[in-house]
Amino acid sequence: MRASTTKATLLAASFALACVAQAQAPQSFRVISPIFGQLVSFSMPSNFVVVFENTKGGHYIREAVLKGETPERWTQMITVTGEKGLTSNPDASPEKLAGSIAGGFKSACPDSFAAKPLGATTFGRFEGFVAVIGCGRVDSGPTRHSETALLITLKGATDYYTIQWAERGAESDEPQVNDERWQTRLRELRPIDLCPIVSGEAAPYPSCVNKS
Repeated sequence: MRASTTKATLLAASFALACVAQAQAPQSFRVISPIFGQLVSFSMPSNFVVVFENTKGGHYIREAVLKGETPERWTQMITVTGEKGLTSNPDASPEKLAGSIAGGFKSACPDSFAAKPLGATTFGRFEGFVAVIGCGRVDSGPTRHSETALLITLKGATDYYTIQWAERGAESDEPQVNDERWQTRLRELRPIDLCPIVSGEAAPYPSCVNKS
């Protein structure tokens, strides 16, 4: 009798813990945006909100931060960019684009830079590259801080795209590029894919939603 009661109690406790964990994890929603030649699709946690968007020439950028934060003062930011027509450059590749962005990070913090390539991959049928890059000490912003980012680059049909999930924290000698949370965030952003733009189709872009 006691054994069965204990087992039932443990099962109830496990269920309660699972419910708490589920309640604490923010729900995600599918983001599908026409950026130059294709629709860019990924999952974004619902506790993020877009605070900036701009297209200038062949460059597109959109930034989202945690609700209540601003483009100047933030702890986490998800950034999407597009580079129009970059696939016409035979020297371009997802890995080289990631390296160029990593170089920008390194120039901002040559003494506290770190990077961890997670490697080449595919998103749908499109080539991509994933890395974690970071600065232990950055002077931009209101105060000196660390800044580390999960970086995803994609080669589209005509354009290149990036998705970056960055986090700021206390300054340190070495950014946390090896932390398991970056793999977790990569899973949270999935499914990541590029879809064709269908003439006359408007949001929520059912052709892309129904693709996967």
